[in-house]
Amino acid sequence: METVDDLPEQMQVRSKKRADMLDAGLDPYPVQVPRTHTLRAVREAHPDLPADTATGETVSVVGRVLFLRNTGKLCFAKLVEGDGSELQAMLSLANVGEDELARWKAQVDLGDHVLVTGEVITSKRGELSVMASSWGMVAKSIRPLPNAHSELSEETRVRQRYVDLIMRPQARDMVRTRSTVLRTLRRQFEERDYLEVETPMLQLLHGGATARPFVTHANSLDTDLYLRIAPELFLKRAVVGGIERVFELNRVFRNEGIDSTHSPEFAMLEAYQAYATYDDMAELTRELIQECVRAVFGSTVVRHADGSEHDLGGEWRSVTLHGSVAEVVGSEVTPDTPVAELRRIAAERDVALKEEWGAGEIVLELFEKLVEHTLQEPTFVRDYPVEVRPLTRQHRDDARLAEAWDLIVFGHELATAYSELVDPVEQRARLHAQSLLAAKGDPEAMQLDEDFIRAMEYGMPPTGGMGMGVDRLLMTLTGVGIRETILFPLVRREG
Repeated sequence: METVDDLPEQMQVRSKKRADMLDAGLDPYPVQVPRTHTLRAVREAHPDLPADTATGETVSVVGRVLFLRNTGKLCFAKLVEGDGSELQAMLSLANVGEDELARWKAQVDLGDHVLVTGEVITSKRGELSVMASSWGMVAKSIRPLPNAHSELSEETRVRQRYVDLIMRPQARDMVRTRSTVLRTLRRQFEERDYLEVETPMLQLLHGGATARPFVTHANSLDTDLYLRIAPELFLKRAVVGGIERVFELNRVFRNEGIDSTHSPEFAMLEAYQAYATYDDMAELTRELIQECVRAVFGSTVVRHADGSEHDLGGEWRSVTLHGSVAEVVGSEVTPDTPVAELRRIAAERDVALKEEWGAGEIVLELFEKLVEHTLQEPTFVRDYPVEVRPLTRQHRDDARLAEAWDLIVFGHELATAYSELVDPVEQRARLHAQSLLAAKGDPEAMQLDEDFIRAMEYGMPPTGGMGMGVDRLLMTLTGVGIRETILFPLVRREG
């Protein structure tokens, strides 16, 4: 157990101040404080006061001390509250008395939360302030904040998000932006008569996507369970049951890599609409995203962290998977292109392939390695080979293809949608093929879910389905990496 003597010097000094306050009968962490106004409310009530003005209004405000100047008979502090609002506090010998001014100088450090009661005034320089008549400690900070003039490292920002939120307005803005996006999505679905539901996070079988799952164990059932990799199969059960417009904003878990665009735990939006196709889901997805952009920025123009601006308004481009690959490689690529020719194209461009891959997997790999990063404007990439979309309806015009699209924006996949496969016999055959891959050791292959097939056998109407990463949507709006969009992302254990 760490003792006071083991702490860094500044923490030892602050810990002694805490102890001195307790010895003096003062609580450094009171359970309640008599705050009458937020800092923002004071600022909004007095937007244009001239310099050196006394309002006659007394307020009690609370804030974290992010600047201190303790000189002589007049002390200054910049108080900041959670939304970033700031207000100056002034403590003078004449107003608080010698003992309270001395106590302020002795006890208050940067990072402390303090209560200041006094008159709202403006200083001789015009700074809106509270001239204190009394003050109190609200929460004593034992650990000093980082230097306000030094940029936090990415490691610190991610690992100690609470410090990031204190020090950087951009971190607080991201939390508000995310909240705005989630609120907007829910409102848009409500306006379209969708119902929001909750489906299990712990599942007996993993399915709905091809991904490596996390495995846990239920002691009472004495069985292994999987953290869900997608809510798809349960949402489709709801459609079978007659909930014809359904969505879920949920957490999903995939036991895969961590990088600037991937996190093992992330937020996913999935939506299903009976009697819709992947064309309808493309229109829905575009409208949802554009409404989110308007809610955050006031127009369809997003502003990225690097200062660049991008208009996501209007209709969005569509291309086919095979056509987009053909355009980049400069030769014809279609569902008829032989595997040998596809392997030759890949070899010429140093795209590594697995020996067992067929034409569909090879074309998808060519797209992901050669094309995807080049698609900056919003683009629906449509009509994938059936073998790489095992839950998707065959294309109405070409049985070798599936009615599926991926939405690519700024070189990254943002959303995907299908005209859903609703034939239980065909679905069983495809999931059976997936289960054979799993039996051969493919950790990402889906399992055969007999209850899901049973649900489909009761009759599932033609349905369009869409999935979109919420964190990816935040990346699209702000131009930052995925770990910046997640409030508390998973990080490696310290040490």
